[in-house]
Amino acid sequence: MPTTAVTEHPTAAALGRQERDVLAAVGCGLRDDEIAAALAIPEDAVAERLARVLAQLGLRDREAAIVHAFDCGLVVPGHGPRTQPVRPRPWTTGGPAAGPTVRISLLGPPQAWQDGRPLDLGHPRRQAVLAVLALCAGRVISRQQLLDDVWGMESPAANVVPVYIYRLRKALRVGDGPDSVIEYARRGYRLVSGAVDVDVARMEELVTGIRAADRAGEPAESVRLCAQALELFRGEPLAGLPGPWAELERLRLTERRIAILRRKLEWQLRLGQDAEAIAELFALFAAHPLNEPVAAMLMRALHRNDRQADALTVFDRVCHRLADDLGVPPSRMLRRTHRAILSGDEPGLGPAPSAGRARARRQGTATPG
Repeated sequence: MPTTAVTEHPTAAALGRQERDVLAAVGCGLRDDEIAAALAIPEDAVAERLARVLAQLGLRDREAAIVHAFDCGLVVPGHGPRTQPVRPRPWTTGGPAAGPTVRISLLGPPQAWQDGRPLDLGHPRRQAVLAVLALCAGRVISRQQLLDDVWGMESPAANVVPVYIYRLRKALRVGDGPDSVIEYARRGYRLVSGAVDVDVARMEELVTGIRAADRAGEPAESVRLCAQALELFRGEPLAGLPGPWAELERLRLTERRIAILRRKLEWQLRLGQDAEAIAELFALFAAHPLNEPVAAMLMRALHRNDRQADALTVFDRVCHRLADDLGVPPSRMLRRTHRAILSGDEPGLGPAPSAGRARARRQGTATPG
């Protein structure tokens, strides 16, 4: 197997060719089985050679070997030692057939569990590396992409990604064996297919179900699925994670939550569940006071329930926030909703109900029409 030219270093010079090959492969974050396949040697020979490397270089563990492989020039960022493809290690504990044993939650502060036991994911940068892998749906993510996504314009040490992958593999190890949910493939990393259950993927499955229920004209089912999707959110998505990728994903997932909640509330209003919908709309409006579609929905719901004064107060509050925070006037949509309320109409939800009909709806009864 060809090796990268070795920078003159007293400890690196003490290694033989076989040991240098193993150290270079370890520096790329490969497992023993992956190294064995790449070097065409038995797996137990890998462990023996690595033990000799650690002893000759005075390194305490595999993690220190990863750092040393970069420091002495055996590994160049973006270049791996593999000369032939490596098949992933068979899933021996749990595995896809038995269902995922590792659950990862990103719709809030990042957390992970193995068979119900919480796992220590380390500091936020390491969590961010795992989050990138978890949200990329099995795609191979290169070391350079991880550096760009998690560190942005910063310039961390070149060996930081393999070190983080090594530590994450230890944290996410399945059972007592060497298997991990992270595999190396084509000079990059990815989560083993079917090995991990990510809450974001579950949320997207529910969104697909919501759309199907909408098309089938099943509003109650749509509301139920929306509620299930919203229960997956435990706060701000990817809370506390650094880097440009996390910031963009945080915005995307927050908008996703708002869209799901708006869909649920729209159906609740059409089903006559006004009291519940208005309470949630007020909470949503308080959390996102510059979101004009949310403000317009709240105004229409209040108008439907003979609360025109409250609806106009919401409009005034939005106008002041838009002017003070953004220096812009209300949108055409919000102004149109305001005019409709002043004229006694209700665009999008039909004419305003009479006082008796509104009271009956709030009490859950019907009046003859």
